[in-house]
Amino acid sequence: MNPFEQARQSITRRWFFRECGVGLGAAALGSLLGETSARADSTDPLAPRSPHFPAKAKRVIYLFQAGAPSHLDLFDDKPELRKHNGTLPPPELLKGYRAAFINPSSTLLAPKFKFSKYGQSGAELSELLPHLGEVVDDIAIVKSMVTDAFNHAPAQIFMNTGSQQFGRPSMGAWTTYGLGTEGRDLPAYVVFSTGQKGTSGGASNYGCGFLPTVHQGVPFRGQGDPVLYLSNPAGVDDAMQRASIDAIAELNRQHLGAVGDPEIATRINNFELAYRMQSSAPDLMDLSKETPETLAMYGAEPGKSSFANACLLSRRLIERGVRFVQVFHEAWDHHGGLTNGLKEQCGKTDKASAALIKDLKRRGLLDDTLVIWGGEFGRTPMVQGGNDGRDHHPNAFTMWMAGGGIKPGITLGKTDELGFNAAEDKVHVHDLHATILHLLGFDHTRLTYKFQGRDFRLTDVSGEVVRKLLA
Repeated sequence: MNPFEQARQSITRRWFFRECGVGLGAAALGSLLGETSARADSTDPLAPRSPHFPAKAKRVIYLFQAGAPSHLDLFDDKPELRKHNGTLPPPELLKGYRAAFINPSSTLLAPKFKFSKYGQSGAELSELLPHLGEVVDDIAIVKSMVTDAFNHAPAQIFMNTGSQQFGRPSMGAWTTYGLGTEGRDLPAYVVFSTGQKGTSGGASNYGCGFLPTVHQGVPFRGQGDPVLYLSNPAGVDDAMQRASIDAIAELNRQHLGAVGDPEIATRINNFELAYRMQSSAPDLMDLSKETPETLAMYGAEPGKSSFANACLLSRRLIERGVRFVQVFHEAWDHHGGLTNGLKEQCGKTDKASAALIKDLKRRGLLDDTLVIWGGEFGRTPMVQGGNDGRDHHPNAFTMWMAGGGIKPGITLGKTDELGFNAAEDKVHVHDLHATILHLLGFDHTRLTYKFQGRDFRLTDVSGEVVRKLLA
């Protein structure tokens, strides 16, 4: 490059603010960072930061049940639905209703399983969830969730990013953007996929959108090396690798100082993290170090990929300072084969989900770890697939949460007598996000990032904290 052209390009706006007066530079920096905490180190975008106010939760484990479990067969028993099984729904109920696949006038389908009351709270759960029943007094069940989307990809992306459109930061990315991470040897945001396939929304469910890419979720494999290519190639020893990384980092820091591109800081961080993970990641994945009692409690088997292993690994990750762990279990889309499908998936997930709560509690981690369980929408009270399936349903569904400032042993919200609409204490996806950010110490209206001339946030322009869920 022509040296004059190189010099011209090096004189950037960021260079001007940095070199031309401390006061002006500090004011510009404060404006750029908004009301979130300033970065402790420009080359460490994941340095720990303080939230807006003291937080109840320091970290999150999100067990995302992609495909949408049937609330009517697992959490929300409806005697009237049993009574009117096989009959047509009331016409007034269907006014303006859009179904994904079925004719909305399909006949009603009764819950497939028996329900019982569990714990001192007396919460009703399906017979398929006996292990969850053992910890029901430690969780809060929300029966009145609603969403704006009724197909999988947009609904999953909406649940994870607050928008049905691609390209927005995920909840995990917003969390690490606001808080940084307490661990230095593992990514701040880790993702597992344990279902029969990947999520319908793909990587957008855990992407960083317009935030610096250091905040995107890092997919880990469930067995073997969590990420590929951690080992050094032949002929490269530790000393050579360390010297190479140091040299590259110095060049990147010089470039960062000249142009101020946050992606350069991400690059520096990624090189260092990959180096540290060569020793930290194999230790993380070694479940044989867990006691036989712990492995049995989860149903985990060292060396195998499963939802149970992912739950146990989630606990191990947060113990090592990881801020946000998300387990995607895409397996609940039961348009047909509902009965056997629910039996199979509850058999894979119920024990491990409950074990995670028990394990966190006994280790003193549940109080400041927020655990979330749920899918992207519910299933219709009307039948699909003969007599053994349900269609997508955005008007009502169930999630549960535990720890991290959540009031334990409560059931929030109700649906109507057929489980069709949320009828009491309706909780929209934006409200859920506002509540999660509140538990992490953030005013959701103030955790923003300027992009294309606008301040964006996880809750878009909506959302209210659900006070009844707070301990």
